[in-house]
Amino acid sequence: MRPVDEYVEAAVHRLLAEHAEIAEQGIGVLRRDHVLVLTGEVESSARRDDILRLVAERFPDLKIKNDIGVSRTQAPSEAEELT
Repeated sequence: MRPVDEYVEAAVHRLLAEHAEIAEQGIGVLRRDHVLVLTGEVESSARRDDILRLVAERFPDLKIKNDIGVSRTQAPSEAEELT
């Protein structure tokens, strides 16, 4: 298994920022022991899966933990009542 160091961390940041279909700068990349942790918020679970798939394909020998959340992007289903 490949060690997660600052060079790998920088390479993942660069990959996410420069990839034509992803172009994501809002994802955090952290090193915890021998695990690469991806953090942040995206607009859909499909986007989160695309990011994870891209990193896993480019760095197949890394253990990756996905802590990317999905933001609510839909309008509220009911009106908020103000008093």
